[in-house]
Parts: sequence; C-alpha cells; structure tokens
Amino acid sequence: MVSFLFELLRWARPYRTRLGLGIAFGVVAGLNEVLLVLAIYFVFAVIFPQTGAQEIQAALERLAVFLPGVARFLGDRVQELSLAPTVPTVVLVVSVIPAVMALRGTVSYLNIYLLEWVAIRVVTDFRGRLLRHLLDLPLSFHSRSSTGELMSRLANDVVTLHGALANSLVALIKDPVALLAFVVYQITQQPRLTLLSLIIFPACLIPVIVYARKIRKSSEAIQNETAAVFEGIHEGLSGVRIVKAYNLEPVVEDQYRRNNARFLSQFMRVTRASELPGPMIEFFGMIGAAALLGVIALGGEQRTSAAGFMAFISAIMLMYARIKSVIRMYNRLLQARAASQRVFRLLELRSDLVEPAHPLPLHAAGQDIRFEHVDFEYGDQPVLRDIDLTVKAGQLVALVGASGSGKTTLTNLLLRFYDPKRGRVCIGDRDLREVATPELRRQIAVVTQETILFNDTIHRNIELGRPGAAPAEIEAAARHAHAHDFIMAQPRGYDTVIGERGGNLSGGQRQRLAIARALLRNAPILVLDEATSALDTESERLVQAALDQLMEGRTTICIAHRLSTVVHADLIVVLAEGRIVETGRHAELLARDGHYRRLYELQFQTPAAERAPANPA
Repeated sequence: MVSFLFELLRWARPYRTRLGLGIAFGVVAGLNEVLLVLAIYFVFAVIFPQTGAQEIQAALERLAVFLPGVARFLGDRVQELSLAPTVPTVVLVVSVIPAVMALRGTVSYLNIYLLEWVAIRVVTDFRGRLLRHLLDLPLSFHSRSSTGELMSRLANDVVTLHGALANSLVALIKDPVALLAFVVYQITQQPRLTLLSLIIFPACLIPVIVYARKIRKSSEAIQNETAAVFEGIHEGLSGVRIVKAYNLEPVVEDQYRRNNARFLSQFMRVTRASELPGPMIEFFGMIGAAALLGVIALGGEQRTSAAGFMAFISAIMLMYARIKSVIRMYNRLLQARAASQRVFRLLELRSDLVEPAHPLPLHAAGQDIRFEHVDFEYGDQPVLRDIDLTVKAGQLVALVGASGSGKTTLTNLLLRFYDPKRGRVCIGDRDLREVATPELRRQIAVVTQETILFNDTIHRNIELGRPGAAPAEIEAAARHAHAHDFIMAQPRGYDTVIGERGGNLSGGQRQRLAIARALLRNAPILVLDEATSALDTESERLVQAALDQLMEGRTTICIAHRLSTVVHADLIVVLAEGRIVETGRHAELLARDGHYRRLYELQFQTPAAERAPANPA
C-alpha cells in the first residue's frame, strides 16, 4: 500500500506546490477538529461557570506558559463575564464557536479544493499517458486486445484512481491528524479515562482485518467485470447495423444483463465489506463511552465537571468517527490499488518494435523498396516465407493471391507495424529498423478498403493527411480526388460533420475523402489495400479516376482483389501460402497457365471450352 501511495504522489510531482498546500490545509483541518471541542468546552464553562470555573482557570494557567498575552486577555474576559457581563463580552465569548466553525470550513474547503485540483490533473495526465502508450504499442497487441476492455481501463480504472487521489488523500491527511490530536488531547485532560476508552480499540481492528481481505479479493474482480460490460456495449453499438439486420437486440441486451449481474454481485460484496466495519466500530466506541459513564457513576474515577466530561465524551465520539473514516479511506485505497494494477500492467508493456538509438535519415523519393529473404510469423503460425522482392521506384506493383496468402502482411512490414523474423525490408539501402518509425510513415500514404474517417468536419478529415495544410491545398486535393463536387453539395460544404466513421456519406464518397487525404500527404510511396473492392460500378469508376491521379509519379504497392484493376500494373506478384509463386505482367502470367491464370478464371468464371489461347503480347 505504501508503494502504491508513493506511485500516486510521483504522478502528482508536477503539481507539488498545490499538493503541499492541500496537505498543509489538511493538517490544519485535522487539528481544527480538536479546536472545535475545546471551543465548545470553553464557551460552556464560561457561560455556566459553576460547571467548570476551576478547570477554566487551570487551563488559562497552562496557556500562560506558552501565550501569556492571550491567556491574560481571555482571563480578563472570563472575570468580566462572571462579575458584570456586558454585551460586547458576551458576544465575544459566544462568537468563539462560529469563528472556529468558519476557520474549520475555510481550511476544509481549501484542503479539498486543492487536492481535487491536483487529482483531476494527475488523472488527466495519467489517462493521456496511457492513451499515448496504447497508441505506441504494436499492432500485434491491438489485434489480440478488446477495444471495450481498453476503453474500460481508460475510463473506469483511471476514474477509480481519481477517487484514491482526491477523496482518499483528503482523508489520509486530515483524519489521522485529527485522530492523533484527539488522543493527545484526551491523554492531557483525562489520562486514566482515555486509557480505559482505548481498551476497546483492538476490537475495532478485527472487522477491519476480516473485511479488508474480502475487499482485496473482490476489487480486481469488479474491474474485470466492468471491462466485460464495456466490451459488450462497445460490440453492440459498433455493430449496430448487423444487430438490427439480424434482430439481435435481445441477444445484446441479454449479454449486457448477464455481464451486469456479475458486476453487481462483486460491487455489492465490496460495498458490504466496506460499510459493515463502520457501524461495528461506532457500536464498540459507544460501549466504551457507556463503560466510562458507569465507572464515573460508581465512583471508580475522580469526578470531573459537566463541561469537562461533555468535552471528553464529544472527543471520544469524534475520535471513533475519525477511525471509521480512516477505515473507509483504507478500503477505497484497496479498490484503487486493484484498478491501478491493471493500468500499471498496461504501462509496463513494451513494444517489440525497438526504435533505433541513433536513427538514420530516410529519403524515400526515387528509391527502390526491397524485401530481402523475409520470413514472418504470427505467434507460431508462419505467414511469409523467404520473400525476395524488389519494387522499382515509380512502379505500380500489384499483390494478388487468395485470402491469407500474406498480401496485407507485406504492406504491414513496409509500414513497420511488425518487424520480420528473418531478413530485412529496405527503402534504398536503408534497413527500416535503422529509421525512426514516424519518419518512415511520413513518407508513405495509405488508402484501405475499410476507410477510417473521424466524427469531424470534411476539412479536418482531409487535413489529417498533412496537419496545418492551407485550405487551398485541401480543396486542391479534394478536386484531384473527384470529391469537391459532392463536398460542396453538403449542407455546410467542407465544414460539414460527417458522423462516426463517415456514416453520413456513401462508400464511394468516404473512399474519395481518404484519397484526398493521401493526396494531401504527397508521400513518395503509396499503399492501396483493396481500395475499390467494396464499391459499386459507378463509385469504382470515380474512385479509380482519383486513384490514377494519386498514383501518378509515386511508387505504388496495390493489394488487389479485383484482378481487372491490376491488368495495367508494371509488375504483378502472386502469393500462395506465404510464398511468391509467380511474378510478371498480366499477359505474361495468363500465358503461363499457373496460379494467376487459375485465379483469373475463377474470378471471371471462364468455362474451359471457351478458353482461348492467351496472347502473350
């Protein structure tokens, strides 16, 4: 637990000034709890001198040792009030309690405000650091992770840390200080009664120990079940078209109910374990207070004044309330630690794509791309085997083959989403592992079948290709992508918000925006991943025209599903089971009667009797 608190404070180091002030005000707030008891005792004894005049005098004599001026002033007011009370003196005395309450409210407010100020900024920084860390992790991590679970960690787990930093940190400072101050006050006033009252204290620790063990077991389970709830919600909402098309609303709702039932079960276990010790402690505390009354009534202890005893009992009750608060704070910290362990485990993950300590510059324009004897596996499953391929600068190279043959994996290696297990990928003479990954990706533009657009304006979605581009450059890119006309037909033109994933646009329109984004990037290398396979004929014609503009003067690697789109490629590379089995131009490959021809005939369903000899020209 101590290491967990130090870890939280380490994150708060940038805000240490306000954190220190918040802690200081928390200490003052804790001491003020005892000051309130003293104020009530003082006013009660002064207004009713028969209940505690001697004790007041003795207290003033002790105060005179440290603050003689204050003791003299208070003594004069007490004497004046007992002999000939005046309105100013009465107002001064009875104003002590409101003044202490005003001080108590002020320091408590500043304590909570400052610690909340620090906590929300630490949590915001922490969430930003976690988000950036997740984005920096390799594609292999995201391919095996649930988006819903990651969202839960970013949202729910980090919010739990906020509770630990804000609410628990307030109690961690204020309540132990108040508890210690009460014990010191009690011992100085009534040492024997205090020791008697604390005999019951060990009994208060029993429920704390028992239920803390239950909280530790259930707290991490709560976070896991919360992640399951988020995961189900994310899948239901992100796949809402399929949910509606197949009438799966009851299935999604039933899954939510089952996930939520497990979450509620764990949540209520933690609630019971957190709250049951409090009433038990208060009950034991009142047993102690009742025993003290019995001891005094039976004459087993020297009688004190009514004011003194009232202050003593009030302090006992407040002391046990502080104990209850400290225990509740400890339970919150247990829950926060369980949440933090999941988050810290994420932060401990390291990318297997090691950035070079001294990255070399990369100038991809006019350079060949070379895959030199590349092998790659996903886990233990081989995907690419001994790939030896050169893409000449300015060429259009098409990758074709059945699903799972390794086409997309080749482009993933070029983008350095993964590193090859053996061999190397080079641009020019530069191994990609010697280049800073952001520098590499700045020189590659990507257009995929699944167009990724954001719930923002058309202008912003295109601008992401080169942040900071001028509006005229964005419009020029849209015109080259044959997108300007449909953009201007939108309600607000380039300022139209297109919805999540561009849901307010057609497939062809989304694809042309993606092409405009790639055009704006103006990168020397272009990767097309089945960019037209999901389009109708009319949309494909417009998108293909935009792609022709985009490919002009660039080295292009095109993953093709429709073989009709690659008949003019400079080089067609045929992959099967992770190996290159054929290379050549369209007519050459058809003439060989190999894998490519079989793919071509299968796609166009050419009957054997109608086949004409392929013309190699």
